[in-house]
Amino acid sequence: MDGDRMFELAQELAVAKSRQDVPAAMRLLHPEMVLETPAFGTAARGQAANEKALTRFFASFPDYDVELQGHASGDGALVCWGTARMTMTGDRFGVTPSGRRAEIPVFIQFAFKDGLIAGERFFFDLSTLCAQSGVSTDAVRRTLFGDRVSA
Repeated sequence: MDGDRMFELAQELAVAKSRQDVPAAMRLLHPEMVLETPAFGTAARGQAANEKALTRFFASFPDYDVELQGHASGDGALVCWGTARMTMTGDRFGVTPSGRRAEIPVFIQFAFKDGLIAGERFFFDLSTLCAQSGVSTDAVRRTLFGDRVSA
């Protein structure tokens, strides 16, 4: 798959996710899709797990919007960078968010298989998200990682 087609798929996924349109996003994902979000310590493998992960993410960030501002591709892989805007809601992270909308830089690594997106690694700085959401990064990390976080 050429770089232009890979970026088209990534852009379609960004648009679907910015609309919180899980069915549209799922149509772009390979059955063996792996979605990794290192800042949250999560990995979703397969269609059912990815649908659950996206639904949960949009429940926590109902106004999520991402803008891809650049990309590079080669050897069947694509990296994109841009800005995500989102408001943390609810108590999923063990804190009470301020309700302020965060604007954070993101870096996304994609892999492809059979003309679909087969992998996404979504990188962002958790501390930046927490600071802009008015919550303690330490408290969020304890909720996400439990005993794996040193005090």
